[in-house]
Amino acid sequence: MSLSGKTAVITGSNSGIGLGIAWELARAGADVVLNSFTDRDEDHAIALRIAAETGVNARYVAADMSKGDACRALVEAAGACDILVNNAGIQHVAPIDAFPVAKWDAIIAINLTSAFHTTAAALPMMRKAGWGRVINIASAHGLTASPYKSAYVAAKHGIVGLTKTTALETAEEPITANAICPGYVLTPLVEAQIPDQMKTHGMDRETVVREVMLARQPSKQFATVEQIGGTTVFLCSDSAAQITGTTISVDGGWTAL
Repeated sequence: MSLSGKTAVITGSNSGIGLGIAWELARAGADVVLNSFTDRDEDHAIALRIAAETGVNARYVAADMSKGDACRALVEAAGACDILVNNAGIQHVAPIDAFPVAKWDAIIAINLTSAFHTTAAALPMMRKAGWGRVINIASAHGLTASPYKSAYVAAKHGIVGLTKTTALETAEEPITANAICPGYVLTPLVEAQIPDQMKTHGMDRETVVREVMLARQPSKQFATVEQIGGTTVFLCSDSAAQITGTTISVDGGWTAL
């Protein structure tokens, strides 16, 4: 399948899941616009590397996803947006009665409200082009909950609801909207947590991964950023043209429990 001629905007994509998605979309032929809130040489270098290795046009646009105007400006700066991947997100863990208000506001803004703004800016472009895909990266926590993650769980449940509404508003058009719900994914951030978990629990790597980090993931294996990227590419394919308004779990069976 080729996505040649399509432009994909991926928020929060200078590392982790977002970067994995950008790579897979580029390998499928889509031009990609990467994003995060920083504006460093290394951010732009990632885009240059993707372009050099895949032959697509790739660039990096800095934008603060906590600000609605910046979210909309990102899509406008892309010039075209056939594929919108809302991936930007942050996390904080605390009991509800001790949850910092500023953290709540930031998580809701970046994990949920940003997707509203980018979608609102992208849909007119998709309608003009006669084709579009909105793919929201939710989470297993968009379908179930964990204690001490009130803002994250609320935001991810909200993303699933926003996805359904977007799908209904575009149901008679050649535009789809779906949410991918990953479980634990092996990103550089997660990889960096493993040594500390080994020390804390006095376990070797394999045991701490299986018994602590993947305690709720029945497969006892991390998903990979390439798998999330591949799922994204599938949702952009003609085979997925009638898949809209739903969630696809890539969670090793987590939400089957």
